[in-house]
Amino acid sequence: MHNFNFNDDFEISLTLGLNEPHEATNLQALAAKKLGISLSDMPELEIKKHSIDARHGYVRLVYTLGVVDSQRNERIHKVLVKEVKGEPVIIIGGGPAGLFCAYELARAGIASVICERGKMVQERRKDLKCLNQDGLVDDDSNYCFGEGGAGTYSDGKLYTRSHKRGSVREILEILVAHGAKNDILTNARPHIGSNKLPKVITALRESLEKVGVRFLFGARVVNILVDKNCARGVKLADGREILGRAVVIASGHSARDIYYMLEKLGVKLEAKSFAMGLRIEHPQALINAIQYGRFAQHKSLPPAYYRLAYTPSDGRGAFSFCMCPGGWIVPASTTKNELVVNGMSLSKRDSAYANSGFVVAVSVEDLASLKLSGPLGGIELQSRLEKYAMDAGGGLLVAPATRLSDFMAQRSSHTVPKTSYLPGLKATDLHEVLAATKLPLASRLQEAVKHFNHIMPGYISEEAVLVGVESRTSSPVRIMRDQENLCSNIKGLYPCGEGAGYAGGIVSAAMDGIKVANTIKAHHT
Repeated sequence: MHNFNFNDDFEISLTLGLNEPHEATNLQALAAKKLGISLSDMPELEIKKHSIDARHGYVRLVYTLGVVDSQRNERIHKVLVKEVKGEPVIIIGGGPAGLFCAYELARAGIASVICERGKMVQERRKDLKCLNQDGLVDDDSNYCFGEGGAGTYSDGKLYTRSHKRGSVREILEILVAHGAKNDILTNARPHIGSNKLPKVITALRESLEKVGVRFLFGARVVNILVDKNCARGVKLADGREILGRAVVIASGHSARDIYYMLEKLGVKLEAKSFAMGLRIEHPQALINAIQYGRFAQHKSLPPAYYRLAYTPSDGRGAFSFCMCPGGWIVPASTTKNELVVNGMSLSKRDSAYANSGFVVAVSVEDLASLKLSGPLGGIELQSRLEKYAMDAGGGLLVAPATRLSDFMAQRSSHTVPKTSYLPGLKATDLHEVLAATKLPLASRLQEAVKHFNHIMPGYISEEAVLVGVESRTSSPVRIMRDQENLCSNIKGLYPCGEGAGYAGGIVSAAMDGIKVANTIKAHHT
């Protein structure tokens, strides 16, 4: 007799070599062997999580198994049973925070109207093509603005460490119910891909529309309607006024006009720390070789990933950010005279390049040292760097770039390697570009690279190129809200998600959207 309690919390971990069979039947047998029991005494197990362990020069596949979740299908395909009704909640922004706020409200039958300044996912494609091929920026339709928010066409990474904020599993299951692959439920670093996520976002919108949630596209909010210190609705750029029972601000970290509007209204804002720097690109084959060693060509392995962090001598942390194996660098500008880049990859991650943000923390004290002491000082610093980057590239979103080897030697590059960045690169000295901030970003990055090269020998390479600039890692502003009722100093006005300073990525923004919706349900029904 065994003493194992095969309940919902039961888990067992298995580590396999690359050439060992990892089909479900083999995993079941290995689990029984590890537990010392016969297969007949063990319930059917399923994969709860899988990852790759490439430490110590040997690559292994790690599986965590648990009892089959018999309630999953019912939970995943749970229908929004109530048609929404009543005075709506007005949601500014159709990104993950706004969408999941509307989804949670709809579960309770509460109506909402999502005001999105950009276009629907399919229509966004034309504007993104103009960005990449012609260097032309539409202020309201780009990689940052439009249905699904910045994440829709910027990779769809679902990894988060924000498990205390809510149920990560719930978010992933809702995405699976709307077309995402089941493997996001088990992958240690779940990822949908910029070619797949638009369809998932469309399906999510259609589910909400079927129960009466309204979506307004091309609906840029220019003012919040306030009466007796209570938010009553919003005014759009075309003059329309949309009224409701509450207003949610889920506009993302690049809607700078929203911050200025809120400041004018007297909404309490504060500056917060963020990060700025560059994006670094290597050949994916080089990263594979560094991370996987002699196993780099093995067919069972995906394009290699890395995550690096270092605290330089002055205490300002430098780290990789939004690493995209098999990906592309893309222009994420939201205005015509500023240049900012980001990274993305498709579901197969089959590009020949690997890229990552490579950034340094910027503190509130740093802003004060530059006499940027107001709540919007970080935005001013971002804009200063992005304008300098645009000038350094020569316009049309051509990006200034420096070979990593030249950057480490503090010299300008005369040539740069081939790149995934479609608008093209201009060889220059990124030390000069970063100097526009009047902060020692370049020296901090240099110190970090030396450490990174120690962790990943070969990271410093003639084939590696730094591309400027990566300046919108997170919001430099926090829209203040009460810790209990999540409301700003204006009643009925709810800051939400990444742009409000309470999240950092698709999943954490979605969880914050659900959190705000639950608060609204408690106070406005």
